Amino acid sequence: MNQVTRVPVISSDGKPLMPTTPARSRKWIKAGKAVGKRNKVGVFYVQLLREPSGYDTQEVVCGTDRGKAFTGIAFQSKLATIAIFHACLPGFYKSKKTSKDRQSVTGKMAKRTELRRTRRGQRINRKKTFKLRNHRQKRFSNRRQNKLPPSVKANREMELRILTEMSTIIPISEIRDESCGGNSKKNGFGISPVTVGQEWFRVKASKIAPVVEIDSLDTGKYRNQLGLIKDKKDKSKQCPETHANDAIALASTFFIKYKEFHTPKTHGHHWFGECVVTKAPFIVITRPKLFRRKLHQENYSKGGILKRQGGTITPFGFRSGDYVQTTRKGEVISGWIGGFTNSGKTKKISIYDHNWSRIGQFNPNSVKLIKRSSRLCVLA
Repeated sequence: MNQVTRVPVISSDGKPLMPTTPARSRKWIKAGKAVGKRNKVGVFYVQLLREPSGYDTQEVVCGTDRGKAFTGIAFQSKLATIAIFHACLPGFYKSKKTSKDRQSVTGKMAKRTELRRTRRGQRINRKKTFKLRNHRQKRFSNRRQNKLPPSVKANREMELRILTEMSTIIPISEIRDESCGGNSKKNGFGISPVTVGQEWFRVKASKIAPVVEIDSLDTGKYRNQLGLIKDKKDKSKQCPETHANDAIALASTFFIKYKEFHTPKTHGHHWFGECVVTKAPFIVITRPKLFRRKLHQENYSKGGILKRQGGTITPFGFRSGDYVQTTRKGEVISGWIGGFTNSGKTKKISIYDHNWSRIGQFNPNSVKLIKRSSRLCVLA
């Protein structure tokens, strides 16, 4: 059997059908039977322009291998791997700094708290006695005991967005989620915020498809059976060996089982079922590291001026996070808008790659808009 990539297919009214082969999808597009499209997470699919021959679908299972800073997501059928993702979670960015990364959710929350305390201290008249000072009263009950930390919520929302986008082009029959092992209540330490986020994710994901929990101790067994490789040295590498292969193994637990058998002369355990791992698009997804609009920067620049900081609007018709294209010395450069310079002498647009490292500054007149911001940076 030839192991080839599968292309998702949807009907003319938007209903997801079973994926097809690239060769067949090319024939459909050439014959005018379908049109090629790409969704917001970078997956190419075709939409039929005519009535399909049938609406029957087979099982397509989604596997999620969750980590602290990265998550692997895979979509697997019995005979093919459809798509695999490496999501760089925005809650905790990996950084060599000892302090929190200012561009992560935790760093932004810490900075917001710092600035709020500074402003609040400026309102207090310290010449008065303590009882007569202006103290802020609580605005709401902060003892509800059901709050999800912003960093954990941002991570789970990115995973949910990938599932939601893929559910519109793939008939997902089940979601297999690996247990994170953060429930230490039996040891007297309570439940970790990661576990709370995991339960929140499963409640939301169950609206897409049924969710089944898989023990993390079984992942390696299924991965070895499928012949997949695991890279445990550096999980920040953007390759299938770090997280995506584990997600494929989790999804394969729906199709293959390690069961006990008995015969008149022997007994033991055998692998039952079939699951074929094939080539599939590998997609890295990050979030643009943008700052909300602030009144001004914290530090004064030359001349006692407080410069503008944050926001997504530029004076050149672009927005931060827009996917654009330009050229430099004959080389075509694609990236995302991340800032601008607008002074009397200099007018430049800053373009960043998917890891949010600045590629360079360019003349706005030479920059072409490809797609408006979707709050995601996708490298397929």
